[in-house]
Amino acid sequence: MLKKGYIYILLTTLIFSSMEVILKMTGGIFHPLQITALRFFIGGLVLIPFAVRILRQNHITLQGKDILCFAGLGFLGMFLSMNLYQMAVQETKASVVGVLFSSNPIFVTILAFFLLREPIRKHHVLALLLDIIGIVVIIDPLHNTLSPLGIALSLGAPLLFAFYGVFGKRSCARFGGVVVTCMSFLLGSAEMFLMMGITHIPAVAQSAQQAGLGKLFANVPFFSGITLSVLPLFLFICIVNTGIGFACYFKAMEMTSAHETSLVFFFKPIIAPLFALAILGEEIPLSMMIGIVFILLGSLSSILPALLNIRKKEQADS
Repeated sequence: MLKKGYIYILLTTLIFSSMEVILKMTGGIFHPLQITALRFFIGGLVLIPFAVRILRQNHITLQGKDILCFAGLGFLGMFLSMNLYQMAVQETKASVVGVLFSSNPIFVTILAFFLLREPIRKHHVLALLLDIIGIVVIIDPLHNTLSPLGIALSLGAPLLFAFYGVFGKRSCARFGGVVVTCMSFLLGSAEMFLMMGITHIPAVAQSAQQAGLGKLFANVPFFSGITLSVLPLFLFICIVNTGIGFACYFKAMEMTSAHETSLVFFFKPIIAPLFALAILGEEIPLSMMIGIVFILLGSLSSILPALLNIRKKEQADS
């Protein structure tokens, strides 16, 4: 059981580490809001069979208040966070976005302390400090050649996604992570489709153009750009990166533990830049290498104590 769980962790890591690179390849083909809405809608559809099976097994019927909760989570995680994420990918290097998004578990720890009153320990504080050092080194404010907007978006996306994770924790405990993810994907994408429709209202489109936001909020396309030549890339993003990626993530959580599954975000900062180098030709400067080391040390400080406790408990039980 455990070995199979680690296979899911490996698959999740590879899929999630390729995400920024694949999304970067769609730059200029799809509108950020369009590709985000479509990939989470199709990804949500992929998760429906898993979600329905879990609801039936646990004899759960969704109520109206549950749908409203999922809609709120979809707004936080998909509508806000993932749109910032997509814009970050288009604004700066895919490798930078991939590394900075991996700081998400640390944001979750801090927010869980303030919002859920979960305990925060010395190793969490150490992890946060190491992560901050890593982020500062990667940004390299004294010799910064990266887009300031891209950096802001790259940090805003994981912060909002951490809010999504923290606020969704109670729902996950009740319904399971797959159900929460599926519903928030579908409802979050529905909210984006609604927003896209609003941008076609002449008065809204004109106001956006006058404000200099026409590229983002005026006449956002629904299906333009989806041609036979880009269809494989589009389907890979929707089905593999989003649907299968998150399905593997939650299967890993089912078969191992949340702490062991968080190893995904330990390896992602290493693998994502390598994918960006191999596929996009993005160089990995010395500052990024040093920053990655600090972020890895931060992740290790956060994950290792929990993994050691799990190992001790397993040895005691055996």
